[in-house]
Amino acid sequence: MNHKDHWDNIYKDKSPLEVSWYQRKPAISLALIRKLAQDKADYIIDVGGGASTLSDFLLEDGFNHITVLDLSSNALDHARQRLGDKSVLIEWKVEDVTNFVPGCSYDIWHDRAVFHFLTAKEERVKYKQVLESSVKAGGHVIIAAFAIGGPTKCSGLDIVQYDAVKLKDELGKNFTFIEEIYEKHITPTDKEQKFSYFVFTKNA
Repeated sequence: MNHKDHWDNIYKDKSPLEVSWYQRKPAISLALIRKLAQDKADYIIDVGGGASTLSDFLLEDGFNHITVLDLSSNALDHARQRLGDKSVLIEWKVEDVTNFVPGCSYDIWHDRAVFHFLTAKEERVKYKQVLESSVKAGGHVIIAAFAIGGPTKCSGLDIVQYDAVKLKDELGKNFTFIEEIYEKHITPTDKEQKFSYFVFTKNA
């Protein structure tokens, strides 16, 4: 089974409220985006956003250039249905991020739990190439991943755990590390998962 089929099946068989990564309100992501954004017209992309409620809250905040990218059309369908008429205010992309060709440059790149699934070096290299071509100079990158000591698998797939040193090494010299925020995520089945959010600026 390829990755797209895997994630489409997840969202065909489960409600978004049941998946382990569900957050009613993505508080840390929202706080970071609000802090980093220069303007409500900033271009923001939520990579692997799927059925996440992040886009709902960004619309409520008045942001008007939001893109949500996900491999699973089923995941995005859940989000579109939830948003109803407001869904037309968002640009939806059904794509593998490692093959994504941006139609614009983004001020903020947000990725909660995509990068840590890229277990092959060549996948991470392609991701970084897309990241470099997508984010404006001076723009910001937020990547949330399982922290060291957190889960080693998710949804039956292997993951790579990260700390700041490891992720700085992956992104390379074109990105400057700003901060790390630790999160103890509690799943819908009341299990604890260790996450870290890493913030970078793209160098000019």
